[in-house]
Amino acid sequence: MERTFIAIKPDGVQRGLIGEIFCRFETKGFTLVGLKFMQASRELAEEHYGVHRERPFFGSLVEFITSAPVVAMVWEGDGVVAAARKMIGATNPLVSEPGTIRGDLGVNIGRNLIHGSDAVETAQSEIALWFKEEELVNWQPTLSSWIRE
Repeated sequence: MERTFIAIKPDGVQRGLIGEIFCRFETKGFTLVGLKFMQASRELAEEHYGVHRERPFFGSLVEFITSAPVVAMVWEGDGVVAAARKMIGATNPLVSEPGTIRGDLGVNIGRNLIHGSDAVETAQSEIALWFKEEELVNWQPTLSSWIRE
C-alpha cells in the first residue's frame, strides 16, 4: 500500500485548520498511520527543504516551518501520493482550484497551509526523515472493505 507524507504548516496550525485538513484525508478514505504535533528543528527543516538550498527563498522556508508547531502525518492508500497532491491544490492558493485545500482555505503563496510529497520516492524519504519506523502503525480499518475491492 502506498504512503505519503503530509504536513500542516504553521499557518494552518495557527489558523485552527488542523481538523478541517485532517478530515479531508480521512473522508477521502485514506488511512492514518503516523501523526505528530511538533516543533520542527532547524536541522530537520534544512534537511526537509534541502533541494531548495541554493534558492533565494531557502532561508525563509526554514524560518517559517520552524516558527510554530506543525502537524506531521503519514497517510496510506491506493495512489495516495497523486491523490493527496490533487486534494492539496496548486502551490499558489490564488490559482488553486476550488475544492482543494489551498483553493478553499489558502490566501497567499508564502502561507499555503500544507505540504505533501510530490512523488512516491520523495514520500519515502520524507517519511523516513520525519518518522522512525516504530512510530508508524500498520493497521487495517474495519471499513476498508467498503472503500476498496
